[in-house]
Amino acid sequence: MTICIRGAVTAENSKNDILAKTKELLIEIIEENNLNIDDITSILFTATKDLDKVYPAVSAREIGITYAALMCFQEMYVEGSMEKCIRVTVMTESDKKQKDAKHVFLGEAQKLRPDLKR
Repeated sequence: MTICIRGAVTAENSKNDILAKTKELLIEIIEENNLNIDDITSILFTATKDLDKVYPAVSAREIGITYAALMCFQEMYVEGSMEKCIRVTVMTESDKKQKDAKHVFLGEAQKLRPDLKR
């Protein structure tokens, strides 16, 4: 069965910060959900238009996610929405139910999902 795990983090618009924050987010998702990297089938990344120094997917390759399909997109702009935000959807094979997925929102992005207090 495939489950989808959501997450988000904010970053400064520098290559180093985008990669570091995305790695932090992915590692937290993997640890919180007890995932095996080889079971991750794909990850979708979005970034707001003010993050343009590097593709967030580069960080997935750097932590060993080498076989999953990775795609980066620009997040739809909505007036007044959170700036400098990277969002992910991790799709993974699991024996867990979707309701058991532990979504991870870090830093300022925690404001996007106040119902998921950590």
